[in-house]
Parts: sequence; C-alpha cells; structure tokens
Amino acid sequence: MEHILAHYFYPLLRLVFFIALGIFIGNLIEALNWTKFLAKLSYPLIKFGRLKDISGASFSIAFFSGISANTILAEAYDQGKLNKKELILSNLFNSLPTYFLHLPTTFFIVAPFIKEATWPYFALTISAAFLRTIFTVFLAHFILPKTNISSTFHPTDQNKSESILKKTLIRFQKRFKKIILFTIPIYVGFKILAKYGFFHWLEGKLAGIIIYFPWLPAKSLGIIIMQMAAEFSAGLAAAGALLEAHVLDIKQIVLALTIGNILSSPIRAIRHQFPYYAGIYPPRLALILIIFNQSLRIISLALALFVYYNWF
Repeated sequence: MEHILAHYFYPLLRLVFFIALGIFIGNLIEALNWTKFLAKLSYPLIKFGRLKDISGASFSIAFFSGISANTILAEAYDQGKLNKKELILSNLFNSLPTYFLHLPTTFFIVAPFIKEATWPYFALTISAAFLRTIFTVFLAHFILPKTNISSTFHPTDQNKSESILKKTLIRFQKRFKKIILFTIPIYVGFKILAKYGFFHWLEGKLAGIIIYFPWLPAKSLGIIIMQMAAEFSAGLAAAGALLEAHVLDIKQIVLALTIGNILSSPIRAIRHQFPYYAGIYPPRLALILIIFNQSLRIISLALALFVYYNWF
C-alpha cells in the first residue's frame, strides 16, 4: 500500500493539482480579458509573425507557467479563435519562454557537474531556443494571413467580477473532467510501462544510434549512453568525471551532452509531457503538438551543434 501511495497516488495528486491550478489561472486570464495586455509584451514579434494577441498572451504567460500558457491556447482553439495551424505555430512560439522557465532549475543541476563546460553548453542550448522562436515567427509571417492586432488594452469591468468567476469555474470544470478522463489513466499507464522497463528498453535501443557519430571520441559515447539508458543527471555525472580526469576537453563534453540530449528527449517528452498535454488538448492533438515541438527542438539543437563543432 505504501508503495502505491508513494509511487502512484502522491505524484499523481501533485500532477493533477498543478495542472488544475494552471488551468484555473489560464481560464481566469482569458475571462478577465487580460490577453491583449499580456500580448503587448511580445507585440513586435506577434505583429511580424501575423499571430493573434492570444498567442502573444500565451507567450508571456509561458515564462511563468507552461500549463496556463497551453490552457489559453486550448481555450482559444475550442472557441474558434485559433485554427489548427495557428495553434501549432503558437505552441512552437512558446519554445523560448518555456526554455527560460526551466533554466534556473536546469542550471543548478548542470553547473556542479560540468563546471567550466556549463557556459558553452548553455550558450548552445539558448541559441537553439532563440533559433526556434525566430524560425517560428518567420514561418508564421509567410504562411498566415495578415491580422489586425490591437495594441490597446481595454480592461474588463471589475463590477463584473461575479460573472468572470462563474465563467472561469464553468471552463475549469470542463477542463478538469478531461484531466480525470485522460491524464490519470495515461499517467498510470506510463508509470506501469516505466516500472516494467519499457522506456529504459526503448532508450537503450535508441542508444545504438551512437555508432553514427564516429567523429566523437570513444570515451564520450559513455555519456550519451548514460543519458539515454538512465537519466540526464547520470550523463552529467559521467561527463563531470571525464572532464575532471582530463580525459575529454570542454568541447567534447558539450558535444556529447548535446547529442545525448537530442537522442533522449523525444522519448522523455512523450513520457512526461503527454499525460498533462492530454488533459489540456484532445489526445491526438496533444501528440501532434509534442511531435512538432520535439522535431523543431532536434533540428535547432543539431544546427547549433553543427555551428559550435565547426567554428568554435
């Protein structure tokens, strides 16, 4: 019983709580009509990208809460304010704030392990994040029609607070039902798969791809295998040990960690993102968004890695 509580119930309860909180905040922002105000923070980008103010609001919120940012987009899509193409582009547009949302935590995990290699590693990943946003804005500019974006903020009448709360709660209940119907069974299913080693097996199989990187020193392949077969921190520990022993230099460490990141992140994205994405979007659409996000992430990291390898 204690095992079930510790490994299933408490983590699931925490996940559902934070999803519910993020959904409530996202719906409240939409009901208060704050989207135009929040969109002003990214106005030049959404104007050039021909994105709507709802996309700009989601971009701004994504610096603080990825769940709330996705909730805003999901609500807009359900209400017909965004079509599927605009939704995908808006979700990709959030790559940069999502990266910075997790940056502090990631930095303080990475820095103690690889020390002086920390700065070039983060310079590479930050460059890739900026590249994703720039690409998305230019892509949106060329494939979306022109939109009339208002830069004027008209706040909601505060006397309507009762109706705002009612609207927020109605939308929240609708989303919360999806959490119960999709997130919980998907989360439990993925937990069971993880318990029986499915994801470790799959990551181990993908680790075989490293034979296609003959230009990497043989000792650096262990870092990639550790990242894929175990966890990111295991790869960092291996990288730190090899760097400390002067077996690999900084550039080789950065290359190995980035390649391990590229190869391991798609499986982990499906494993960790899909349960909560399916509570916000329809499951099929959730999977499509994750695939687009991971594809663009892999391409941007690969391009940044190519530049770093050849010119730095």
